[in-house]
Amino acid sequence: MRAVVLVGGFGTRLRPLTLSVPKQMLPVGHHTMLEHVVCLLGRAGVSEVVLSLGYRPDVFIDAFPDGECAGVPIRYAQEPEPLDTAGAIAFAARAVGIDETFLALNGDVITDLDLGNLWARHAETGAEATIALTPVDDPSRYGVVATDDDGRVLEFVEKPAPGTAPSNWINAGTYVLEPSVVDRVPVGQRVSIERVIFPQLVVERSLYAVQSDAYWLDAGTAETYLEANLDLLGGQRPDITEAVAPDAVIDLTATISHSMIGAGVLIGPRVEIIDSVLLPNVVVEAGASIVRSVIGRGATVGSNATLINLTVVGFDQVVGPSARLDGSLVPAKEEWE
Repeated sequence: MRAVVLVGGFGTRLRPLTLSVPKQMLPVGHHTMLEHVVCLLGRAGVSEVVLSLGYRPDVFIDAFPDGECAGVPIRYAQEPEPLDTAGAIAFAARAVGIDETFLALNGDVITDLDLGNLWARHAETGAEATIALTPVDDPSRYGVVATDDDGRVLEFVEKPAPGTAPSNWINAGTYVLEPSVVDRVPVGQRVSIERVIFPQLVVERSLYAVQSDAYWLDAGTAETYLEANLDLLGGQRPDITEAVAPDAVIDLTATISHSMIGAGVLIGPRVEIIDSVLLPNVVVEAGASIVRSVIGRGATVGSNATLINLTVVGFDQVVGPSARLDGSLVPAKEEWE
């Protein structure tokens, strides 16, 4: 069993954290997002993972120089240019010679989906492609799927207008595909699997879906990235993660509540941190307050500064003493657009 993982995007929704690294290399807990994805694949029996690379491929290659991630062998397929989802999947599959049924999934989805069940259902139906579905309250941001009683997809609507969705079951970004799906994608062309390939399969009645209420989160925005980290502390996941890395140094007068504190973090006196994520090597000086915010690797938060309401500080940035940041980005958007 082999899997293609899409990790080529620019991560624009997570800037400024992704100005220097791909989003899949950001930590969720004390392991990268990619490691969580590959670990799920390994538990399902996947023998090899192919990373479809685009933005900053060097970061992935440098991080896994031995060709292994979370105990699973990995290979790389670097797109010469952005090819969209179907194009990227097809490029990677062709690059490594995948010629049998395989998994394909988005690299920014954190889930506890039962991949074995998805694979088995695909085999039972004889589908050309089978997609995992997850329920959401607001389906307008996603690809919405309607099925018959046998799981055959009747309609695939990408990001419907509010109130027009045929169901609340959305595309969970995890697929079992036959090699014939790759054959549908012209070599070197930019093709969307959601907007082009899946509608073709619906017409041909060869697209099936499997519903699952397992934990699922698209961790591609600052809000959901924060949620993915805090869910490891709040009991939503089967594997509970220690909130504070062993080598973090925290002053005895500091208050830490429901927050993820990365390796090498230094927290000074009278600091308050609530519902936040501090990536490795952050320094928080005396009297600072950080509430529901994300602080990037190597950043410094000055004394008596206040950061609230999903303020996001990029890597190696400095927030000055007594600063007041409310829902801010550091650096500001106009500095990197």
